[in-house]
Amino acid sequence: MSVSRRWTVADLDEIEPVEGERYEVIDGELFVVKQPSWEHQNVCVSLGGLLERWSHESGRGVATAAPGVIFSFDSGVAPDLAWISRERLRGNRDRAGHFTIAPELVVELLSPGLANERRDREAKLALYSREAVEEYWIVDWQQQTIDVYRRTGDALELAQRLSGDAVLTTPLLPGFSVPIARIWPPVL
Repeated sequence: MSVSRRWTVADLDEIEPVEGERYEVIDGELFVVKQPSWEHQNVCVSLGGLLERWSHESGRGVATAAPGVIFSFDSGVAPDLAWISRERLRGNRDRAGHFTIAPELVVELLSPGLANERRDREAKLALYSREAVEEYWIVDWQQQTIDVYRRTGDALELAQRLSGDAVLTTPLLPGFSVPIARIWPPVL
């Protein structure tokens, strides 16, 4: 009989880091992710810059890339992007500077592979839903789509799928608006 290991956030400190790998634990399951591609990171910089600009102009919160978010002893993740209000950020960090409360907005960019897609579309969707994230954007830079999930009661529900010349807006960030074609990596 095989017994699978149940990982904790504390176990991550014991892993000898491998260059180009990131580690996350969701509900006791360890996820090892390879360093993303240039295109993936380009979209992160583009969208993150737009969120940061809105944050600076509004003064309402902070946009950040790959923040550590520790939800519990067995769930700690590093989303590609997050936006957190000043109210939530105040006093909700551990000694290492990780968030200990859900950001209002979490953004994940899909990496190639079924395991990566399952992690973002299933495991992380369930985690963020349970942990009171208000909006979750799944960005597929290869298909040039954005799935926007919004909180409805106790769960995150798919509110819209954006593609083509659609404009990304959100009631969470009043006045934030960007044509999604603006965030895709340049064709070289």
